[in-house]
Amino acid sequence: HSVSRTSPNLAFVPACLPPDPGEVEELQCFVSNSKRLFVMTGAGISTESGIPDYRSEGVGLYARTDRRPVQHAEFVRSASARQRYWARNFVGWPQFSSHQPNAAHLVLRDWEKLGKLHWLVTQNVDALHTKAGSQRMTELHGCTHRVFCLACGDQILRSELQKHFEALNPTWKAEAFGAAPDGDVFLTDEQARNFQVPACRKCGGILKPDVTFFGDTVSREKVNFVHQRLEESDSMLVAGSSMQVYSGYRFALAAREKKLPIAILNIGPTRLDHFASLKLNSRCGELLPLIV
Repeated sequence: HSVSRTSPNLAFVPACLPPDPGEVEELQCFVSNSKRLFVMTGAGISTESGIPDYRSEGVGLYARTDRRPVQHAEFVRSASARQRYWARNFVGWPQFSSHQPNAAHLVLRDWEKLGKLHWLVTQNVDALHTKAGSQRMTELHGCTHRVFCLACGDQILRSELQKHFEALNPTWKAEAFGAAPDGDVFLTDEQARNFQVPACRKCGGILKPDVTFFGDTVSREKVNFVHQRLEESDSMLVAGSSMQVYSGYRFALAAREKKLPIAILNIGPTRLDHFASLKLNSRCGELLPLIV
């Protein structure tokens, strides 16, 4: 557990009070009473690993800048949008791909090993749950560590693509100013202008990260699969998500319909606060390790 002993990076974590002993006890009861726990995680579980999120008060991307993430339609339609996206992603990748799981990821991995956690659904695309060793898991929005061709479906590892970028752009350099969520950095349009983007090695098609961009939808098969896992569960824990995005929120609505107890661990308000059995305002990496 070397990772959990390193001090968390709190630059992108909103201020909050330490866990209240009464709250720890309440969450302990909730987890103890669960036999088949369904867990959904969001960006707030990864902020302690140094990855910024979009919505956190004061420290999220939307609070700090007027920038917005790339839209699916724009990426597919516009070669210059893809060039800008991949140039920023190329610069950000070495740091983004080196982020490590924090105490919260490791605790959820341990709960799975103990048979407590029935299924984990993450809205994150950072691969930190995989790095922690979680296996009973669905990456709802995909993962930035994989890239695929929109035309033929051929897959390539993002780390492999980095080598192709380097070969195509031997003299291209850009200084990034500021990190964004999902492996992005800020560059000017001018900086991205001469960046060369490779096509699919098999068919020459457009390469895209295996993630659901804003404006795109999660596949029906994946949604149905997650609903089945929820159907087998007896309680739901939301960790580090405001649940503002409908693709995740729909499962909380389904849990409510099933009358499952729902606990939320998130700094700041969420869309579920009015119907959750339990709402805790603490850091995931501080509170989860206290539960036995």
